Amino acid sequence: MDVQDKDIFSGDILPVVIIGNGPSGICLSYLLSGYTPYLSPDASHPNPLLHSKLHEQPHLSLLDQDLEYLCEGLEGRSSNPVAVLFDSLLLPNSDFGLDYSSPLAWQYEPARAVPHLVLGKGPPGGAWHAMEGSMLTLSLANWMELPGLKLKDWMRDKRRNVRNDRATPAEIASYYQHYVSQMALEQNFACGITVTSVTRQPGNQEGSPPCWRVMGLQRREGEELGEGSRVLEEVPFSLLAHNVVLATGTHDIPAQLGVEGEALPFVCHSFWELEAAIARGELDQSSDPVVVVGAGLTAADAVLAAHHLNTPVYHVFRRSVTDPGLIFNQLPKLLYPEYHKVHQMMTQQQHQPGPSPPTPNHHSTSSSSSPSSSSSYPGYLSFPRHTVVAFRPDRKCILESDSGQRTVVQVSKALVLIGAHPNLSFLPHNGRPLGIYPDEPITCRRNPIDVDPFTNRVVAADGPGMYAMGPLVGENFVRFLKGGALAIATDLAKRRREEEGAPADRVMDRWVDRRTETDCCVLEG
Repeated sequence: MDVQDKDIFSGDILPVVIIGNGPSGICLSYLLSGYTPYLSPDASHPNPLLHSKLHEQPHLSLLDQDLEYLCEGLEGRSSNPVAVLFDSLLLPNSDFGLDYSSPLAWQYEPARAVPHLVLGKGPPGGAWHAMEGSMLTLSLANWMELPGLKLKDWMRDKRRNVRNDRATPAEIASYYQHYVSQMALEQNFACGITVTSVTRQPGNQEGSPPCWRVMGLQRREGEELGEGSRVLEEVPFSLLAHNVVLATGTHDIPAQLGVEGEALPFVCHSFWELEAAIARGELDQSSDPVVVVGAGLTAADAVLAAHHLNTPVYHVFRRSVTDPGLIFNQLPKLLYPEYHKVHQMMTQQQHQPGPSPPTPNHHSTSSSSSPSSSSSYPGYLSFPRHTVVAFRPDRKCILESDSGQRTVVQVSKALVLIGAHPNLSFLPHNGRPLGIYPDEPITCRRNPIDVDPFTNRVVAADGPGMYAMGPLVGENFVRFLKGGALAIATDLAKRRREEEGAPADRVMDRWVDRRTETDCCVLEG
């Protein structure tokens, strides 16, 4: 959609603009398009407390209920109460491996639709389109799905089986793109967008209320060059919105160590740079070791990729292998065998300080600090509780243990995979004032955007009507970021009722009308 085409909107100020078209933005668009969750007739929930609360007002949609009340007493694997609630309603008891039916029924109610626009750099699906297509996702396949379209059903239609109940990023990206089409959401999506500014716009004497101004560039085809090709041009745009939702994710800017030599050509900050080096034939079993810095899943994928080539690996990370905060200590072994293997490697083949430095020859057995061919995992050596001090032009990497002992290793390539930061350059001071710690950069784990837990309103925003969701508020898993969409849609619906002055009995009337309408589509959750 051309962002300048505003024929679908009434008035010059859009009700909602969503910045980011990944699963967060897609799920919110679904809820704002009129798809409304109700309690199914005769539905039950395995949690007796939640079951009782849901049946107190079964005629009300979830968007018309008190989320804070429904959240009371619920526990789950997210710190966000609405995320735990919505996950419990969409996938009851999924943490126990049970396939319990959702008590929700999805009703399409066009009268509830809120005009909105979703802005994204690429096609719907966001960062999933940039992820490598052969690895399996961390989450189970049904945890990746969005309301109204079961991922397994979609994959079955493609005559594909979900391996080990997990899917590849390429399959997930394709699913999200299909979801937007299947749910007829395309008119709300504008792609090829780079947002450059989001500012608070004061009201004027003509009666225009205060709102948000969103400015940026849209990439689109321009003049024809011949032979069917066209020049790409970036056209500026400026929009006004009553509400703006930050849903950009956190994969834009790789985190850096901030050490000497980190800008040298052999130092990379992306798994895909390793993939490119492999494709160019730069790495094999005769290469000097690759040093992988980080103890997250992307670092583990890099270790596996190099190990598959028999390229020796030095694996450097700050934590102990027994640290309960280490992600590998939180994953079930049966579901994630490849990551369990990496954790075994990290545990069984640790660097032992000695008089001789580790040798880059991964076939050597002369030192207890060298990646040994006689060990369980030849060509691999871990450095727990170590940090990188510097990279040198001669491809030497200086490591330091938490006790202060230094080790120098010769490497062919260095991969610094310690997370990423969101690109919030369109906000004043890169969005730092919005974080829990206003003087630090926004990050998913250490400093997410501070929001109200039941509405996802940004606490320190320059004015009302700014929301944030997804990884920006600490929700990295699709399974739980859907709760942010529910919180925002519910808050917008509440504000709309307050502005219209709708009494409670009007909500009941709307429910009676809903039960008698025959032209609405019911989607069983």
